[in-house]
Amino acid sequence: MSKQIIKTEKAPAPIGPYSQAVKANGMLFISGQVALIPATGELELSSIEAETHQVMKNIAAILEEANLGFQHLIKTTIFLNDMGLFSRVNEIYGSYFTSDYPARETVAVKGLPKGVNIEISVTAVVDL
Repeated sequence: MSKQIIKTEKAPAPIGPYSQAVKANGMLFISGQVALIPATGELELSSIEAETHQVMKNIAAILEEANLGFQHLIKTTIFLNDMGLFSRVNEIYGSYFTSDYPARETVAVKGLPKGVNIEISVTAVVDL
């Protein structure tokens, strides 16, 4: 099994001992992304919509570095600090897909890194 670390400056650098993404056995595993703006290191917390868009932009940047797109996603996990945000997050999240949505779960958690409202991790398949 070969393992390739995927890293891009267009997405936030890891804030701990983990990689942005790892490609192995035809799969890409992207670590949980929060709404850090790569260029500034600041969080986008002006609204849950803006926060969700930033998370999805960070995921897109990592997918792009691996020469993949949202159509390659097969599984997503959304962590929310408040399930009351679900419908607003779901609307933004859904706008990044055209069809053949990935499997997904959304879970409410007590807290997330840096006090954010949302974190999303994804798994992609390399070959469609």
